[in-house]
Amino acid sequence: MSDEYDVIVIGAGPVGENVAQYVTEASDLNAVLIEKELAGGECSYYACMPSKALLRPVEIANDSVDLQGISDASVQVEELLKRRDEWVSHYDDASQVEWAEGIGVPVVRGAARLSGERKVQVDGRTIAARKAVVIATGSTPVIPPEYADVCAWGSRDATGVVDVPERLAIVGGGVVACEAATWMRALGSEVTMLVRGDSLLTNQEPFAAETVLKSLRDSGVDVRLEANVTSCERPDASDTGLGRVHGGAVTVTVDDQKLEFDEILLAVGRRPRLGEIGLDALDLTDDPDAWPDWLIAVGDASGEAPLTHWGKYRARGIGARLAGAAEPEPADVPVPQVVFTEPQIAQVGPLRKDLDDVEVVRVPFNSAAGAALLRDHVQGQAQLLVDRKDRVVRAATFVGPGAGELLHAATIAIVGRVPVHVLRHAVPSYPTASELWLRLLEELPRQYRRG
Repeated sequence: MSDEYDVIVIGAGPVGENVAQYVTEASDLNAVLIEKELAGGECSYYACMPSKALLRPVEIANDSVDLQGISDASVQVEELLKRRDEWVSHYDDASQVEWAEGIGVPVVRGAARLSGERKVQVDGRTIAARKAVVIATGSTPVIPPEYADVCAWGSRDATGVVDVPERLAIVGGGVVACEAATWMRALGSEVTMLVRGDSLLTNQEPFAAETVLKSLRDSGVDVRLEANVTSCERPDASDTGLGRVHGGAVTVTVDDQKLEFDEILLAVGRRPRLGEIGLDALDLTDDPDAWPDWLIAVGDASGEAPLTHWGKYRARGIGARLAGAAEPEPADVPVPQVVFTEPQIAQVGPLRKDLDDVEVVRVPFNSAAGAALLRDHVQGQAQLLVDRKDRVVRAATFVGPGAGELLHAATIAIVGRVPVHVLRHAVPSYPTASELWLRLLEELPRQYRRG
């Protein structure tokens, strides 16, 4: 194995893999991936894949409860966890390594640290890059000081759950907290969410967050907003392994009230994983904008939107540019996101509070026959924000069953700057949920129908 490559990629998750693929597939350049954990990264084993493997059966079970004419499905805990294990390949990354090596990109195991300009050390071995070193190390969870000694669960434990705690506290009100509350409640935990702010999902439209709040409470989750945690204690804390209950009971003091739980999950945010890559050796800070041109951060490590699909998009562009094969990118590409709660939230573009001079249209999710047919009692709404001057879609939010499958059409409309009078000629099939587009366009002022 060589000690010099054109491009070194530190981090062999989906983002790093995409950089290496796009560097090598359109040029004569070579690349190497360096990974200290599992090739395939957080998404494959501890985040996107296992969480959705857990949530999809829960969604189907909820569908069956609210559809007249079929027997209710129920969650089978042992079988559901087996399904999760299959989707994470039982935490074996052999297939990921095989894929990388199959496209001509070797995988080096070990912890990488910068040791000089375009140089990286891995367990005493120095590897040099002729062109660039790309940092795709992802992110790491934030652990506030008051929880430092209780061996709390992180998101990896939640997706890798083995022991289902009878009483589970979840600290946080963002995407990870809300999704984990959904599947842990379905697995049988009594879930209490301790949310510091006055709402859930503050990066979503308020109507979307309120719908999820109601749904969580209806499912039996005790959501406590404006909960001020002042202390957390666990005398018998012990790291018993991934997804195992980490010791004895946890006592959490919330607004002078002591609450006892069997486990506590911290979901209060993540930060770029940059502390271990040796920036100090080059007198660099953790601000990628101040790095030399040969050192590039991408994905969660860059501080941009911490979403796998966004990191992969950026990675493809970086890989192509390093290979000299980049194509121009449109300005202001929007970041789409789906929150796989009950119901789902699908959102792309800025929030209403961040836009001026837009027409706001909103309709019930069940206002289209195809969407109403999904369940007997459909919660949620759909919203478009349309620029009053250019009459193009600026943002869209869909809240309802399977809402995520409606999002890509909105993303295309925004990226393509398709005028709404043209969108009216994109005929949705009947009866499908996509007819919500017709309902929304009909809510716009009549003059928007003309070019």
